[in-house]
Parts: sequence; structure tokens; C-alpha cells
Amino acid sequence: MLFVLCCAYVSSGFEPIDNYLIDCGSSTNTSVDDRVFVADDFESNILSTPQNITVKTNSNSISSIYNLSLYQTARVLNGTSQYNFSIKESGRHWIRLHFFPFVDKNISLSTARFSASAQNFTLFKNFHPQSSPVVKEYILNLTLGHLVVTFIPSSNSFAFLNALEVVSLPNELIPITAHSISSPGGDHDLSKQALETVARVNMGNESILPHNDTLWRYWDSDESYLQQKYLAIFVSRIEAVNFSRGWPSENIAPKLVYGTASKLNSIKEPNLVANLTWSFELDPGFSYLVRYHFCDIVSNSLGQLYFNVYAQSEPVKRHLDLGSVTNNTLGAPYYMDIIISLGDSRMLNVSVGTSSVANAYPDAILNGLEIMKLSMSKGSLDGSDGEFQSTKPSSTKKAILIVGGLVIGVALLLFVVILVLILMCRRQRKLVHDNESMTPDIYDAIGGSSYTVGSKNSNGTAIIPLSNMRYHLPFAAIQEATDNFSENLVVGVGGFGKVYKGVLRDQTIVAVKRGGSQTSQGLTEFRTEIEMISQFRHRHLVSLIGYCDEGNEMIIIYEYMENGTLKNHLYGSDLPGLIEWVMRWQKRGLLEEVLDPNLVGKVSSESSRKFGETAEKCLAECGLDRPTMGDVLWNLECALQLHLDKERSDRIVDLSSQVLDIHKSPSESIVSSSTQFDMTSVGDLDRVSMSRVFSQMVKSGMR
Repeated sequence: MLFVLCCAYVSSGFEPIDNYLIDCGSSTNTSVDDRVFVADDFESNILSTPQNITVKTNSNSISSIYNLSLYQTARVLNGTSQYNFSIKESGRHWIRLHFFPFVDKNISLSTARFSASAQNFTLFKNFHPQSSPVVKEYILNLTLGHLVVTFIPSSNSFAFLNALEVVSLPNELIPITAHSISSPGGDHDLSKQALETVARVNMGNESILPHNDTLWRYWDSDESYLQQKYLAIFVSRIEAVNFSRGWPSENIAPKLVYGTASKLNSIKEPNLVANLTWSFELDPGFSYLVRYHFCDIVSNSLGQLYFNVYAQSEPVKRHLDLGSVTNNTLGAPYYMDIIISLGDSRMLNVSVGTSSVANAYPDAILNGLEIMKLSMSKGSLDGSDGEFQSTKPSSTKKAILIVGGLVIGVALLLFVVILVLILMCRRQRKLVHDNESMTPDIYDAIGGSSYTVGSKNSNGTAIIPLSNMRYHLPFAAIQEATDNFSENLVVGVGGFGKVYKGVLRDQTIVAVKRGGSQTSQGLTEFRTEIEMISQFRHRHLVSLIGYCDEGNEMIIIYEYMENGTLKNHLYGSDLPGLIEWVMRWQKRGLLEEVLDPNLVGKVSSESSRKFGETAEKCLAECGLDRPTMGDVLWNLECALQLHLDKERSDRIVDLSSQVLDIHKSPSESIVSSSTQFDMTSVGDLDRVSMSRVFSQMVKSGMR
């Protein structure tokens, strides 16, 4: 089939030698403004695909910057497919791919997923069009006399295409080299790289449709990219543009681009220092060709406009004077190309801002901007193939310093942690060694690892310090030792609960004291008893074997007294306990009746009464009613001082009677007077002595 070469660039003298315009999936040619897109033919030598599958839609609700007729049909490629073109003129060529995923009665194009390549360049991978028309635009430098565009569907998917353009470009459009502002700087060779247009923006908040561009390019409005919009004024003066010979033609950018601008709003602000900034989200890991378009359409004469140009906050051009770079031609178009590498950043910021040139009014303009992605070293333009490199030497040095600092910091931290662990292990081994010389091996006694050992209360929190974990016995082991707390093994009952006789697996006989549900002893007393008894070892004291605090249990396991209790040996098991017997007399106020005969008459009644009251409180049934250790010491000190005060009083009375015997007179009046004097003196001394008693008690309490 004969393909028509259409050259309809009416605003320019440029006529492309290679001009392939393909309407994919169509059975007839399609006119788009003054260009003709030719129907592709399954039988032609240009298309190679496994099956002839075409789809179409009659929808008129398509929103597109291009003519809707291009998106009424599509060719479905259900296997690796190729479009082959003969290239007559070497050089830069457009490759424009048009996609619109409409729904056909048999297939939904939105489910397609595929990749594409041209010559040795990967254009994209796993492309998945969503819902609106998409145009992907590429520039390749073709030197082999032919072009092959290949489409490869992903697994269990397919590819499709609505329209395809392959068109020669003017030589002036893309330079051979461009200056790089990224490390290592210098000129960047573009002759062997493919480019993808990622942004083409017209400033002044006006978009330009393809039919108004000599090369059928679409220029987006800058409004959505502009930051801090209140700093900008949109200007439109198409008539001020002066395309002079020797300066950029409309092939670089149409007159509508240079005739509109976004200008810094510096009216009535002679001291303004600010930038206009536009932000673009791009693929990281790539270098980009950035083209700035300028045209002074805001000045009335030359020498009035000076401003700075930036990319990623790096200066591109300081104190730019458009008159000096356009041979002093006001309104002449001017463009400037740079190469910048993004590294791992996803945002590119371009700015124009005020200059510090003396007597220059603060101002800045930008007319247009183009951003083109450059293929990386592997020949790919797909975003997943980015090469992440730092864009500035300072960033590299900073990264090295940060990483080095982190490594050194982590190493020092590990050294400190290891040192602390070593010291803790040494201390722990010493404690274990000291304790093992006094305590039987609990785990051997209960059968090694047959039980899971832990120490937690019902909320999962340990209630006994870690230092006593070696005494912990599992509840299951205690149940086994006491035949599940059989009543036949009860050997005693007290305020804390019942005491059971138990036998561990190693045949060790133990006394198991289990706190009952009605026990008056609380968790604090239970914990204190374990902590204190675990620290004492004496042949006259029963040893702590272990404890259990699983769930709500409070169980203490002691060494079993094979020969009975001290009580049984003193007065037999059929008699009341010594403590019970003494407390009976205490409650009757007759504690003197059960005192040691050797102490009768030697201990004051106040002292013995105070001692009895203290002992009675210590034996209270409810733990909350028992005095603290501080109160016990206070009361015992008081009882002691009362006893000492009695001894001092007795000595004073004895001394007074001796004095009276020496000076004794027969007169009864003298005796009577002396006796009265003695009693009075004793009473006075008694009061002084009691004050001293309580003074000593206060001092003792303070100690």
C-alpha cells in the first residue's frame, strides 16, 4: 500500500523528508486539520503482527488535545509486533505514539500492558494506559536508513496503538552538545542519546494546541506548575515578538510562546528580592535537557531587564540581559539549553529571580520551558531503569560523611554494649557461684526441663525480682508434689493459709505453705518473706526451697522439719501454743503472771505492758493491722526506756533513804518532813526522767 507523506507545516518553510502518519486500526485515511493519517494495512510490508485485530469506538466524549478522529480506532497486538519504516534522511526524528484505552464490544483496551522499543532504545516497559488519551513523544537520531518500532505485550496481556507518527526534525531543533551544570560539568554529547519529552510548558497561563505549532507540538499552561502564584503576573504581547534573521525560528517555538510570559510581580516593590519557581515531578536517576525560552516583551527599551536563572537552586545564568544576547534587538526570541542530573530526587525546580545589578529594577520573566529526558547508559528511557547518582560533589561528600559517622557511631555503641554485657555476665556468674554453694539445685529436684519455668502474675508481669528467679518452681511441680494439694497432706493451718507436706521428684520432702483465698497476708508480705528468707542460711533455721507466683498463687516451699516443731518438743502437741497462751494473759491485762520468775519485780509494769501491746499487734490476724517494722522498733525502744527509767528511779530512792539514815532525828516531825521531801523529790525526778525517755525515743526515731 502506498503511504502518503504529508508536509503541512504552513507556518514554516520546513518540509520533512520522512513524514509517516499512521491511523492504526482504520480502514480509511483520516484527515486531521491539514494533515492526513494513512490507514495501516495488515498486508503491507510496514506492519508485522501475529493477527489482524482491530477495534473501534463511536464515542464522542473523548477529551484530547488532538483531533478526536485519531482515537476512534486502534490496532490490537497480541504478540510481538513491529512497524518498519524506510528512512531517507539521517538525523533527528519524532516518534509520537498515541494511545486511548476505549472499550470495544469484545475487549477493553484499559487491561493492556506492554513494552515498546525503537532501534536499540527502550521507550517504556509494562505500560498500562488508564482512561484518557496519552501521547508519548520521543526524539531519536536515525543513521541506519531504517527504523523499527517494536511492541511486546506482557505475559497474558496484549498491546494496542491508535496512531503513530515518524517525522524528520529540523537540524536546529536539538543541539549536538549542551552544557551540563551537574558534576562533572562541561559539554554533554547528545548525538547518541534518545530523548523523551516529559514537559513542554507555555508561560503566561495559556496553552497552545498542536495545530498552532509548526511541528504539531502541544504546549501546556504553566498555571499548574507555578509555585507561589501571587508573585506572578501573566503577560501577553504577541505583537512585540520580533523573529529576526539569524535568531531562533518558529521551529524552535511558535510565536505564541514568545508572545506570552509569566513576570515577577514587582510593581511598587523597588526592593523586592524574590524568585518565580515552577516544579515538575520527574523520574529519578536520569539526566534531563532543559530549554528556557525568553523574549523581552515587557520592557519599553533595552537595558531595563536583568534577572537570574536557576535550576534546582543552582545558578544557570546570573544577571541575564536579553538585549546583550540578542544583538540589542528588543523582542527577539532567545533560548538557553542546560543538562541537569536529578540523582535520587523526583522534583525539578526551575526559577527566575531578581538580580543584584546596580540601579536595575527587580524583575524577571520566563516565556516557555521544555524538559526532555535523556536515555541512560543502557539505552533505556523507562523510569524503572534510572541510574541513581549524586548531582553535586557536595552531596557525595556529605553522604560519605553521614555514612562514615553512622558506621563509627554504631561501632562505638556496639563496643559499649558488649563491654557492659561482659561486666554483667561476670557479676552474674559470681552471684550464681556464691548462691550455688548454699542452695540446692531446684531444677534437678523438680526433674530438669520437664516444666516451663517462669515468674509472672496474672497480668504477665513478674512480681519477684530477677535475683530470686532461681528459686521459682512451676505450679505443676507443686501440684504433683502435694497430690494436687490433698487434704490428707495438710500438716498445719495458719493466718497465711494451709501448710502441706510434699515430695519432689528427687524425693526431697518439703513443706508447702499455700496462701488461701481468705488469707490476710498480702502480696507485699509474700514478696518480702521470699526476699528475706532467701538471703539467710543457718542450721537452726528452715531453708527456703522455692516459691510460686503463677496466676494468683502465693506459695512458699520450705525445708520440711522431720522431727516436728519446736512447740511439740517444748510442751507437746496436745497443749495450746505458747503464743496463744501468752496472748490470753495479755488480753486479761495479767502479762506479769506468765513472766519468767527471774524477771518478776525487775521489769516495770509500764515496760512489760508496752512490750505486750507491741507483741499483740504483731500477731494480728489481718496483715493490714500489723505495725510496720519502724513502728515495732519505736514501741520496743519505748518499752526499754520505761524499764531503764524504773531502774534509775529505784536507785534514787535507795540513795535518799541512805542519806536520811545518816541524819536521822528522834523527832517524828523531822521524819515526816524528810519523808515528804523524798517523795516530792522522787516525783520531780520521775517527771524529768520521763521527759528524757521521750526525748530519747524521738532521737531514736530520727535515727
